[in-house]
Amino acid sequence: MVSETIAVARAAHRGDLVARLETVAGKVRDPRRRILVAGLGNQGKSRFVNALVNLDVCPVADDAATAVTTVLSYGAEPRATLVAAGADGGENPREPVPFEAIPRVTGRSPQGRPVLRLELEAPSQLLADGIVIVDTPGLGAHGTTGAATVLGQAPGADAVLVLTDASTELTETEVDFLRQVRALCPAVAVLVTKIDLYPHWRQVFEANRKHLRANELELPMLPVSAVLRAHAMLLRDEGLGRESGFGLVFQFLREQVVARDQAALQRAVALDISSAAEHLALALGSELVALRDPARGAAAIRELHAARAEAEQLHRHTAAWQQTLGDGITDLAGDIDHDLRDRLRGIARTAEDWIDEHDPGRHWDSMDEWLTATVGSAVGDNLVWTGTRAVRLAERVATHFTELGAVDLPEVRDTLDGASRTASCTLADLEPDLGLSHKLLVGVRGSYGGVIMAGMAGTMAGMALINPLSLGAGVLLGGKAFSDDKKARLAKRRADAKLAVRRYLDDIAFHAGKETKDRLHRIHRLLRDHFTAIADRTLRSLDESLRAAQEAANLESARRTERAAELDRRLRVVAELRHHANALLGPEPPAPGALPQLPPAAG
Repeated sequence: MVSETIAVARAAHRGDLVARLETVAGKVRDPRRRILVAGLGNQGKSRFVNALVNLDVCPVADDAATAVTTVLSYGAEPRATLVAAGADGGENPREPVPFEAIPRVTGRSPQGRPVLRLELEAPSQLLADGIVIVDTPGLGAHGTTGAATVLGQAPGADAVLVLTDASTELTETEVDFLRQVRALCPAVAVLVTKIDLYPHWRQVFEANRKHLRANELELPMLPVSAVLRAHAMLLRDEGLGRESGFGLVFQFLREQVVARDQAALQRAVALDISSAAEHLALALGSELVALRDPARGAAAIRELHAARAEAEQLHRHTAAWQQTLGDGITDLAGDIDHDLRDRLRGIARTAEDWIDEHDPGRHWDSMDEWLTATVGSAVGDNLVWTGTRAVRLAERVATHFTELGAVDLPEVRDTLDGASRTASCTLADLEPDLGLSHKLLVGVRGSYGGVIMAGMAGTMAGMALINPLSLGAGVLLGGKAFSDDKKARLAKRRADAKLAVRRYLDDIAFHAGKETKDRLHRIHRLLRDHFTAIADRTLRSLDESLRAAQEAANLESARRTERAAELDRRLRVVAELRHHANALLGPEPPAPGALPQLPPAAG
């Protein structure tokens, strides 16, 4: 049906409609679905991905975790490619990587540039069907900004699978991440992994369900075991396959991703076809009326003149809606930047208060973990707020087009997607505490003066240089020197820790600020081009209708019948297209629902 509409638009010499419909046709021809796999570190993400595609492509180890974003797509032959950041902020040429070297890939390329992603191609039936799987670094893992890096990719994903193992209940970090990713992606599921290792996983499963309900997160939750899935595929055992829970995963992908995406695409295609048909019918109908009934044709021409005058006025007043758009983007940029800096300042104050009350040298790993998770949550909330405010801005700009009736809004969510550079921000390590030998040296150095002073005073009383009095004085002064040195080093560690936190947060603000500006530029261009195209299409349709009606009024009588028959045939085609489009336009696709309840535990 899209190709038929393109043919009609091309016959009417409407290149603007042809370009828009060809974009829609490209989406129809592209069957790929992007699935994002996320979760805390050591939750079994890579093992799950391997079981999902039934291939050992992602490295799995107890003492290692995914260091960079890994994009897995279909390829006839296995191939790995490393994509690093360029000096200008773009991408360096892709570097082939041997498969055996994948476990050694880190966040830095051999040239020292930050690695953006690792692209893997593998011959898998699931991937051949158009599924693209993205395995992300663990939330809160060392060397990442937690949720921020993953959330930057969520708007461009068709579904996000959040993995949490069955050993513990959902943490506050995971719940915050689920809340944020739910606002950025239409299909999200929670997968409770490693159910083969924990006999009491059902209790954890039910506790997680209560946590989601308490936080008003109506998300499907699925228990899975990658180990059982691998054994089931190896032994071709259907029973093990059912116990692995992967059937529910495929059901979720089939019903909530593929089917919903097809329904959304079908609706978008129907809307574009219906809109194009209306534009085409306006010109064809105006000309046909002028041919068949000159009196009605003259009235139609007058109406078209009035409508064109209104459209021209709207076009001349383009500055009005563009000013609304420009002011909105400026206000949005200021608000988003202030929001991010305010969140980071609050984190800095909390971190400094904690440092003043503790020895950062002993708990620096805990500080790194907390700071990474908190900053990731703050940047994620800032991203979600950006999307919400951008939609409101689009609705405000659309009010300038009320003369044209209801206008469609652009898909702002796609502009939020982008590669994050905040993953290169890391918290600096503190200088390690000195060993026992240094502490003894400090004590001996302090006690030396005490022994000498007390010993000299003792010699004046006829005592030996080394006597109980001088030794006691040495112990006292040595203890004081040791205590003073300990306090001085603690004060230095605290000062170094505060400086490291400030530098880390400053790096985050620098990179996140640049990403926000780029994101707002994309939003600005999207809204500007979208609403400019609406105004241009409307004015051009009225111009074409007016021209066609005026030419029809002056057409010779001999050609009127022939031209009217041709127009009538085209109008029937357009009417049929509109009928099909309206048939495709059903109610809005339903929100993602919960999957069937789990069967009761056996025995």
